[in-house]
Amino acid sequence: MSAKRVLTGIAVMAATIMQVLDTTIVNVALPDMAGQLDATPDNISWVLTSYLIASAIFMPLTGYLTDRLGQRRYLLISIAGFVIASALCGMASSLFQMVLFRFMQGIFGASLVPLSQSIMLQIFPGEQRGKAMAIWSMGVMVAPILGPTLGGWLTEVVSWRWTFYINLPVGIASFLLAIRHVPDTVARARRMDWPGFASLALGIGALQLVLDRGNQDDWFSSQMLTFAALIALLSLIFFVVYTLTGRHHPLFDLRIFRDRNFLFASLIMTTIGIGFFGGMLLQSLFLQNFLGYPTFEAGLYMAPRGLASFLVMIVVGKLVGKIPPRNFVFVGILASIAGNYLMTRFTSEITANDLILPMMLQGVGMGLIFVPISTLAFTTLPKEIAAEAAGIYSLIRALGSALGISILTTYFSRSTQQSWSLLRGDITTFSSALHAYLAPLHSGAQDPQGIALAARAVLHQAQNVGYIDSFWFATLNFVFMLPLLLLVRTPASPAKLKQT
Repeated sequence: MSAKRVLTGIAVMAATIMQVLDTTIVNVALPDMAGQLDATPDNISWVLTSYLIASAIFMPLTGYLTDRLGQRRYLLISIAGFVIASALCGMASSLFQMVLFRFMQGIFGASLVPLSQSIMLQIFPGEQRGKAMAIWSMGVMVAPILGPTLGGWLTEVVSWRWTFYINLPVGIASFLLAIRHVPDTVARARRMDWPGFASLALGIGALQLVLDRGNQDDWFSSQMLTFAALIALLSLIFFVVYTLTGRHHPLFDLRIFRDRNFLFASLIMTTIGIGFFGGMLLQSLFLQNFLGYPTFEAGLYMAPRGLASFLVMIVVGKLVGKIPPRNFVFVGILASIAGNYLMTRFTSEITANDLILPMMLQGVGMGLIFVPISTLAFTTLPKEIAAEAAGIYSLIRALGSALGISILTTYFSRSTQQSWSLLRGDITTFSSALHAYLAPLHSGAQDPQGIALAARAVLHQAQNVGYIDSFWFATLNFVFMLPLLLLVRTPASPAKLKQT
């Protein structure tokens, strides 16, 4: 591999890791952040929501701005803007400033992932696209997994502000390398589809708002979320109809989805959002809220998954040109099913050793799925539309993650509520089990404190049932991926790919 290709890869992957890391590294710092910014637990969540909404809205512009500015200039603007916004986030003194600067972060960071993917596909020849996607996938998948661990350590040792300041040295190094080594493209005139962008931005922004706030605000019991859902539906329908029927240059060409591999790889990537990203959030809550592990310790227990993903991606990158990518995905789905199934057997009595195997199986599964499915998505697409396709693919991945988190957290909440309703019926003065539980605690069924202790124990058990049901849901989600995989075809050879 040439030195220029290595340095180009480092430049774009550093920018990618920086952007993806910021989706999770801040999560564990929110309580400390809320205290210093005088924000309520409800309001502080906008620090996450504002970033996700801005990223989702501006990600589809990647293809258009790359054409107008050239990919190197656009990449440099994005890196510089992201670094400046990160510094401003670290200096924020109020919730309003933090939300504003996080929105700026989302705007400038939106293109970093699709641009890096497009550039990696360009600098590697067709027969090495698997290797390119393996390198790219390492950053995209491992960074958010390690984010909570790094964020917890920075918050405890230094300050929550360093979860933002850490972007500065990484971003500056990426910027300097990109100036010298990232290949440029010729800027070309391209008209902007403002009605298409406005409708898509409004639809995605409203949808992201619904997904991010739905579980917290009880979904359609909230008038704001009901209105946002209606806006999202109408805006996205208008965008699709307008794009397919209008006589104009569309924001992006929806005919990309006529490519069979790109379509079904995108559907699988959306499905992964439930089983992986939603499951990862619940596992973090299980360790911290249910088992009571400190933030940093919980992050360490989740590290085996990231390590397993990283190692497997290295192996897959070397073998993906020799073994059909679909075979990797099949084995990865089976490993993910096994890892999630083991978590359905978790109780409050588990030890740290019980966490290692399911976490590693899930890491192996994602390492085997993510690289090959990303490779298959782009193998039959021409390089000329790589940036545009990468923008759409990254948008689908981001929305799939938000959708997965919302579905699984809602499922967990509803399952816990139902289990609580069923179990609390056993808390009566006539229950022999209740008397047997309270006797060692020197309390009785007539004692208000005893009833409170029993209610807390029942709630704990109801939460355990909720977690188990949710892990079953994630397990079945991976099972449903298998039929989709059958619809993805493996091209015969790299030579044939170029002709397709």
